[in-house]
Formats: sequence, C-alpha cells, structure tokens
Amino acid sequence: MRRSLSFLAALLLAAPAFGEEDRLDALFEALADLEEPGWEQIEDAIWEEWSETGSATLDLLLQRGREAMNAGDTTEAIEHFTALIDTAPDFAEAYNARATAYFEAGLYGPSLADIVRVLALEPRHFGALAGLGVILEETGDSAHALEAFRAAHAIHPHRSDLREAVERLEAELQGTEI
Repeated sequence: MRRSLSFLAALLLAAPAFGEEDRLDALFEALADLEEPGWEQIEDAIWEEWSETGSATLDLLLQRGREAMNAGDTTEAIEHFTALIDTAPDFAEAYNARATAYFEAGLYGPSLADIVRVLALEPRHFGALAGLGVILEETGDSAHALEAFRAAHAIHPHRSDLREAVERLEAELQGTEI
C-alpha cells in the first residue's frame, strides 16, 4: 500500500493545473502576499467561493453534511456529501468535505480518491493538499508528505500549521538522502 500511496502522491504533485476558476485568481494572488494583513478574510472568501453551489438544494446537502461532521456522525456526513456529488459531480468542495469525512472515519483510501478529484477540479485547494500531507505522513511516506505540505504552504504561506509541517518533515528527512 505504501508504494501505491507514493505513486499517487507523485502523480498528484506533478499534475498540471486543471479547472482553475478565474474569479478566485485575485484572492489567491492576495493570499500569497506575505505582507497581506487581511489574509484571514481572504482565506474566508476563498472558502466561501469554494462552498458556492448555486442551488438551495445543494446548499442544504452541504450544510447537512457539515452539521453531521460537527456532530461526529461521519456515516451521515458521507451520505450527504455523496448525494451532493451525485447531483453536482464537478463541485470540488463536496469531494473535499467527503474526503474529510472519510479521513475522520479512518478510510484513507476513499479519502485519497476524493482528494485526487478535488485537486483535479481545483489544484490550488490548500485544504486538500494539507489533507494529502497528513495522510501521507500518517502512512509513513514523509518525503511525499513534505511535497504536499510544501505545495499547500506555497499557496497559503500564512498558515503556521503548514509551515510547521514543512519544518518538521524537513528536519526529519535531513540527511536521509544520499
């Protein structure tokens, strides 16, 4: 399994950008600015854009899935997010939410599959990249986890957890290459 996780990580991290949405470009440009004092609001605006379904029915499915997650009911959350995906298969945030639910349920394989889909639809999804890093690190693939965290940190340099993950893994891996 570790070998296939390594292959998956390499494939994801080398993939070209697909599905970029022009309306987010300015937000991501501002988020990348280390001197930006309002980065929290920019991050919130990005999450809001990612969460826009364009439909009251789909909004309700997303809301119910998130409520189930907050209540710790990953099974119900997965059901709601799956219904959302079945209805809107190009809605990246539905896959990201379900990936999180799968991860919380200990189902790393399905979580990784959803992360692949998120990143195909929105390659700048720093949340999905961070989730990929967590899974890879937890499964012992520190080198590819580092790549995922670096990619997330390059997109969102303000998040201290991403910077700390990069620093921790760099220290762990230092001296292991020939």
